[in-house]
Order: sequence, then structure tokens, then C-alpha cells
Amino acid sequence: MATDTIAREASIAHAAHRLPAVTVDDYNIELKDQDGFIGDRVSKGAFRERVEETRATLRERGDDPLGDKPSAEISKRRLDQCLMGDDAQAAGVVFGAVEAFAQDLAGVVRRFLSQKEWRDTQTIVVGGGFRDSRAGLLAIGRAEVILRSEGLDLTLAPIRHHPDEAGLIGAAHLAPSWMFSGHDSLLAVDIGGSNIRAGIVATNLRKAPDLSRAAVWRSEIWRHRDEEPTPTRDAAVDRLIAMLADLIRRADRADLALAPFIGIGCPGLIAEDGAITRGGQNLPGNWESSRFNLAERLVEALPRIGDHPTMVVMHNDAVVQGLSEVPFQTDVTRWGVLTIGTGLGNARFTNRTAETEPA
Repeated sequence: MATDTIAREASIAHAAHRLPAVTVDDYNIELKDQDGFIGDRVSKGAFRERVEETRATLRERGDDPLGDKPSAEISKRRLDQCLMGDDAQAAGVVFGAVEAFAQDLAGVVRRFLSQKEWRDTQTIVVGGGFRDSRAGLLAIGRAEVILRSEGLDLTLAPIRHHPDEAGLIGAAHLAPSWMFSGHDSLLAVDIGGSNIRAGIVATNLRKAPDLSRAAVWRSEIWRHRDEEPTPTRDAAVDRLIAMLADLIRRADRADLALAPFIGIGCPGLIAEDGAITRGGQNLPGNWESSRFNLAERLVEALPRIGDHPTMVVMHNDAVVQGLSEVPFQTDVTRWGVLTIGTGLGNARFTNRTAETEPA
């Protein structure tokens, strides 16, 4: 079939540096110093450690305003309530942690900007689960103030979409533009160390050809970290296939015209053939095996979407989350993303329209 041949020949590589709207200058940098990986200082766990440090000092002198629960087990909601509540001491504990974390975040940003691939970065958006909290938003804003007070002309801002949705919406920017001809939506997958999320992204190209109105139409989540016993890799892939098959059925019932495309964000370094070469250690089972290829498994299970062969494109999860910002970063040339979650994801982009400008 001629259409099938065209689709195969027009396929793009996994983890491509040259994408439709941007060039990915670098991603998944693992910076170290004498104290270890600097990304470890700005994880969700690192923020809880900052909370615990202040609480420990107070316990030596009296009562802890946050009670007896360990800092690692206090919910984001509870910490946010402390910030906005009437208990001044509890608010002071969390504000103190926000200030310390913001100083750490500013230091990490400085280190990234000192790297050749990150020089001349004008904007950094911050995503990941930490951004989805009042404490996270305050820390991001405070870190920007710290950096600007030092004379650095940099915008540091929370990612526009909810992080859970950004990790799906960004997948639309992995697809070549011709893929959307005659289609109004696509399948997207966000694989993480705690859960796997799959969804349908409505492109809304008639409202905004630049994908600025793209939105998650429906999504499903599986929290594999909560499963006992820990699921195997094959069980996880089977679960993902079932989620995607269900979404395809839902799209068909809703008369959505799904593109024959699945965009996937996954932790770590992704090879051109879709293999995960490093960084998949938090996923269930061995995803870095040379005998495992997720894209191939999905195509085998879902060979066609509608009347066309399925194309699967994988990239690093921080890259994909950052791509959700593409329509909103047109006023700058070079920009990046940091995702603060269990660890620190990162990627730096140059807008394709600016590639001919001098670095």
C-alpha cells in the first residue's frame, strides 16, 4: 500500500535532536561536584529534608508545629495549608524550607548555565510534581528573584500546563506536521518511576495551528509503584498496551480522528532505535536490556490505528514535558526546562526559526 510506504519512509528517529519546532541542544545532563549529583539537591525529597532540618531544630527547644508525622510523609496539601494558614510557626517552618530550597535551585541553575550547551539560555520553565504545589511555586519565584538580584537576565517560571498534562501535550511536538493531516488527536504516554500515564491529546489545530490550544481529552493512570509485588517489565508493558487499546476504543466511540502516532516520554537516555541506554533504573523491571524495545512492542501489539500503520516515537520525559511550552516560547531564542520530581530532569532547546542566528 503506497500510503503505508510513505509513512514508513517519513518516520523520524527516536530521541531526535532536530524536531519540527526546536532543536534539542542537550538533555539529561548529570552534573556532579564533590558532594555528588547536584540534581539531588532539588528533588521533592530534598525539599522534605529542608523541612525536616527546621523541624529538628525546633524539637530541641520545644514542640514541633507540624506534629509527629515524618516530613517525608506529610502531603503537599498539608504543607501548602501551613503556608496559607493561621499557625505562624508552622508557616515559618515551611517558608524556611522554601527559602533554603530556592537558594539550592538558584545554585543548580547557575551550574547549568555554566555548561556550554546551556549558555545564552533566556528562559527556563520548571515542571515536575514539585511545581504542582504552593511551596513549589514560591520556591521557583524566589529562585528567580535571587538570580535576577545577581544581575542575571533570566526568566524562571513554572511550566504553563499542569505537569501531568504537560508530559502528554508535549508529545504532539514529536510528530511531523504531515501526521495531523485528516486527524484531530493523537495518543501520548508519560512513563515515570511511580506511574505510567496514557492519554489522548486533542490538537485543536483549527483554533490554533501552533498547537497552543492542544489539550488532554482523556487520560488513564496506573501507579505501578503502589503494586505488590512489584510488576515485571512485561506486565507493565501489557498494562500500557491495554490502556492504549482502551483509549483507541474511546476515541472511536467519540468520533475522534486519531493520528496513527504514539508519542512517548520516558526517563533516561533514548537511542535512535528506541532503546533505553541509561536512566531506566526506577522503572519496573529491566528496561535497559539490549533485548527490549518498547516502541517495537507497541507496534507489534497495535500495528494499525485506523487505516494506517502505527508510528511510535520516544524521547526523554523532560524533553517531552518541555515541548509543551513550544508555542509560548517564541519570543526567545534559547530556552530550557527543569523537571523537579523524584530526581531532576533537564533539557535545553533552540527554536528552529532562530537556528541561523549567531550563538
